[in-house]
Amino acid sequence: MANTEMMKQASEKAGFIAALDQSGGSTPKALRLYGVNEDAYSNDEEMFSLIHEMRARIIKSPAFNGEKVMGAILFERTMDGDIDGTPTATYLWNECGVVPFLKVDKGLADEKDGVQVMKPMPDLDALLEKAVSKGIFGTKMRSVINAANPAGISAVVHQQFDVGRQILGHGLVPIIEPEVTISISDKAEAEEILLKEIKTQLDALGADQKVMLKLTLPEKANLYKPLIDHPRVMRVVALSGGYSREEANNRLSQNTGMIASFSRALTEGLSAQQSDEAFNATLASSIDSIYQASKAG
Repeated sequence: MANTEMMKQASEKAGFIAALDQSGGSTPKALRLYGVNEDAYSNDEEMFSLIHEMRARIIKSPAFNGEKVMGAILFERTMDGDIDGTPTATYLWNECGVVPFLKVDKGLADEKDGVQVMKPMPDLDALLEKAVSKGIFGTKMRSVINAANPAGISAVVHQQFDVGRQILGHGLVPIIEPEVTISISDKAEAEEILLKEIKTQLDALGADQKVMLKLTLPEKANLYKPLIDHPRVMRVVALSGGYSREEANNRLSQNTGMIASFSRALTEGLSAQQSDEAFNATLASSIDSIYQASKAG
């Protein structure tokens, strides 16, 4: 079962969740932004080793601690790896005071009805058992909404909550993430449909079941306040979705009770070529700006 100290921090503590969970498809882009090009590695193992080095450098930075970083989402290979000889999730909690989460989805299916649901996860129970054994508190899984299509959005939300109940059954807290693409013309309409579908699913959860939600920053400020206030919701966090850190922070600060869970916006400006002093200063500034925006909301 979830650690009670982690539960208290995830439910109540100021701060934000760092998304360090880039997987196969997004790893090359994350490395390029970090100043590591494709010619620096020749296979997936070398690529994942480099991204683990980047994540370890972030986690070991003095600014990366539970004072401002409430939690961190890990990719499975990161969870399976070590930092200075200590399993990553254990290091996060014991050395940094940061609650560890795990990305569990296996990517997106082809688009249908304007959305991409998650690919099947036949080995999910085994992965969840491993996550529990490694001290993981919760999970994250992502779907994508590309149009204000009621049937598609309903399918996304139903799948997310069906899998969410499976995750709850292992004593883990699911972060449900139906991302709305920021560039679509009917984003506001999609978000209204999404709000209704999520509320219906939340109302159907048991009294002892709580989830977290990770949502695209909405066009209408405080649209998701009813979800933040819902008794089955532990926390609502925002994804940056391709917005710059400045834009994401600005939007976040307008949404009361929402905190950040940024990936690219967190690592913006970091480079493999930076000295440790420059790297740590850049990351500290980034963490502080995201923390302040999370507090302002």
